[in-house]
Amino acid sequence: MREVATTIGILGAGRVGTALARRAVAAGYDVQVATAKPAAEIALLLEIMVPGARADEAEAVIAASDIVILALPLSKYRALRPELFTGKVVVDAMNYWAPTDGVIPVFEGARSSSEVVQDHLTGAQLVRSFNHMGYHEIDEAARPAGDPHRRALALAGDDAQARDLVAGFIDRIGFDPVDAGPLAASRGFATGGPIFGASLGRSEMQKRLQEAEFAA
Repeated sequence: MREVATTIGILGAGRVGTALARRAVAAGYDVQVATAKPAAEIALLLEIMVPGARADEAEAVIAASDIVILALPLSKYRALRPELFTGKVVVDAMNYWAPTDGVIPVFEGARSSSEVVQDHLTGAQLVRSFNHMGYHEIDEAARPAGDPHRRALALAGDDAQARDLVAGFIDRIGFDPVDAGPLAASRGFATGGPIFGASLGRSEMQKRLQEAEFAA
């Protein structure tokens, strides 16, 4: 039986973070959000942008959540404290985009940015997802299970149980999860990859990833 998450923690209250928070609240999850600012400073923003989500300090959000979503600028990943994430299922929703982030040499190699983040968060069970779809599509493209126009969302990670937990979350918020396998497969999710920015159903997404050899 698939393990089910009940509490979703989101680090970041920008466009991606708030879009995911709205979908999670609508799906019935307990949603907590943290930023680098004190919780009191973002509480009003959440009341307006994500009614039903709660602001808290990052350490408390991480500790309380079944799934922690990183919706931060990727350049800030080194500020994350690895010890807080030990044993946690963590979704990397970040993307490397040099024109915005500046050139960061560690992300210029052949490895995916998520593999680099996993090296930093050594004790976490990292899963990459949500970064090949625009933030506005997270809000607008969600559909109930069985809808013929339901879009697919890929995920990749080295821990099969973590992938399964995240797949359940993706399904519940309105998308068909496509398990691409190990974290290295997330190279296919990046800017310029075979699925980046594409509106695809499950079978077409699986086909593209397999043809590009980015799936298990």
